Amino acid sequence: MKRYLVGLLACFAIAVAAWLLGNLLPVVGGPVFAIAIGMVLAVLFKKRDYAQPGIDFTSKKVLQYAVILLGFGLNLSVILETGVRSLPIILTTIAVALFVAYILHKALRIPGKISTLVGVGSAICGGSAIAATAPVIDANDEEVAQSISVIFFFNVLAAVLFPALGGLLGFDTASGEAFGIFAGTAINDTSSVTAAAATWDSLYHLGSATLDMAVTVKLTRTLAIIPITLFLAFFRTRKEAKTGKAGNKVRLGKIFPFFILWFILASVITTIATHFGVPADFFLPFKDLSKFLIIMAMAAIGLNTNIVKLIKTGGKPLLMGFCCWVSITAVSLLVQHFTGIW
Repeated sequence: MKRYLVGLLACFAIAVAAWLLGNLLPVVGGPVFAIAIGMVLAVLFKKRDYAQPGIDFTSKKVLQYAVILLGFGLNLSVILETGVRSLPIILTTIAVALFVAYILHKALRIPGKISTLVGVGSAICGGSAIAATAPVIDANDEEVAQSISVIFFFNVLAAVLFPALGGLLGFDTASGEAFGIFAGTAINDTSSVTAAAATWDSLYHLGSATLDMAVTVKLTRTLAIIPITLFLAFFRTRKEAKTGKAGNKVRLGKIFPFFILWFILASVITTIATHFGVPADFFLPFKDLSKFLIIMAMAAIGLNTNIVKLIKTGGKPLLMGFCCWVSITAVSLLVQHFTGIW
């Protein structure tokens, strides 16, 4: 434990500062502040061997613990009741985003792991999806930082522009349903979904109708983490077995994301408990802890990231993020139009 203590405390201290800054500027969010602070400190303190074990532990294991706790924010019965209406839009936008990411990966020769992280982050739920996917594909901290940075940029744009876009497109201002579904399917990260939906509620005096719908849709999208990570684990196993990278036999058990099983168990516990009368607020501390642990992990990732290299190699991933973002927005609007929601 002593080997990890210095690194853990360093990441914790950065996370506290980032958490506070994220509360002041929720559009940006704590994870982005944590990465930024970590990258700056990495430049200032290049010799940190004494802290490295704790930093590495935080960027890998603590990140997985955060994903597990994320499951306590998922009430499956609520998702089935409300989120099922948005399911065709969710499935379509996820498929399109992953397809666009794959095409650009081939066309622009963007590294496979960054392409996967940007595609999954755009398609599913931003930083949470990247956090769940990174250990499965064995992405390094610089790849994670670059992907998070791309997702963050378009999250901020969406949070600022989407309420105005919804007004221009003529979304129903008497009900928050259509815009809530739009925000929940076309914006990547929960914090930006919340910001855009809350702005719409405020503009048209809808209480929390839009926000409730948007968050439910967003949580429905989050469930896609499960099949995506399992598929990627299986794909990586097959690929490494063919190339002989890990020897003649590559066992799925070594790559299988077992933390996803705990994530599923956490959401099942939440669903059963609320069904038997446990108030939803009971699980808020778990959700808050999950958010804080993600911020801690992002601090560690920032400390392990070369900011100069990140800037030099950031052009193509940014273009990929833009194309994924535009395609998701367009498809969400088209499917809503053809299904009669908008």
